[in-house]
Amino acid sequence: MAVSLLSKLRCITVDVTGTLIAYKGELGDYYCMAAKAIGLPCPDYKRVHEGFKLAYTDMAQKYPCFGFHAKMPNIVWWKTCVRDSFVKAGYEYDEETFEKIFRRIYSTFGSAAPYSVFKDSRPFLRWARSKGLIVGLVSNAEYRYQEVILPTLGLNKAEWDFGVFSGIEGIEKPDPRIYKLALERAGNIPPEEVLHIGDSMRKDYVPAKSIGMHALLLDRFKTEAAKDWTEAGAIVLPDLVAVQQLLESDKLKC
Repeated sequence: MAVSLLSKLRCITVDVTGTLIAYKGELGDYYCMAAKAIGLPCPDYKRVHEGFKLAYTDMAQKYPCFGFHAKMPNIVWWKTCVRDSFVKAGYEYDEETFEKIFRRIYSTFGSAAPYSVFKDSRPFLRWARSKGLIVGLVSNAEYRYQEVILPTLGLNKAEWDFGVFSGIEGIEKPDPRIYKLALERAGNIPPEEVLHIGDSMRKDYVPAKSIGMHALLLDRFKTEAAKDWTEAGAIVLPDLVAVQQLLESDKLKC
């Protein structure tokens, strides 16, 4: 006889960016503010955005996990990435000017300023803990998320029990090992007693399922890819309110 998934769960793990929090505005907004603060004109938004995508992808390939294995300091990783973003966008500044711009950008993205918390995030995490579930965060993010950004946003240890962040652990999604590490942090809980919630088929759903965890996906922004996720067999929901409702309805069986 099938039983509800909620009754068998001991832990829920949750992705962070796109699932619990989102970026506010555009990348160009923050690069523009940094440039204007020292009297320079705004860089072109589109060029900066495209330059950043290229630079970030390049850095992530050369120095994964924000430079963890190369023992590269976090600030050096980001300085290289931001400099390359500007260069690829067609902007080259002298060292003194770039340092002033970079310090403002680095400081901004280490604060709560560029992020917003989805209104259902805290209630969902608190509901999960009220059910006696261990709550963990699994994210491809650097150390400032755990130590500064999330607490500043009000997502502190009142909402979650442990975090697994790629920049701290040296493992990143979609490597299934990051999920195995989450199981260890939760107290060596069997994967079939854990549900992972994320917003990426490749980084969240597939690797979590590959080690035996339950998984479902959020489609907060009505992406075209969501249709493919559903066709591939994934449960896709619009938000965490819907996740809670589904878990409480006992319609999710295992």
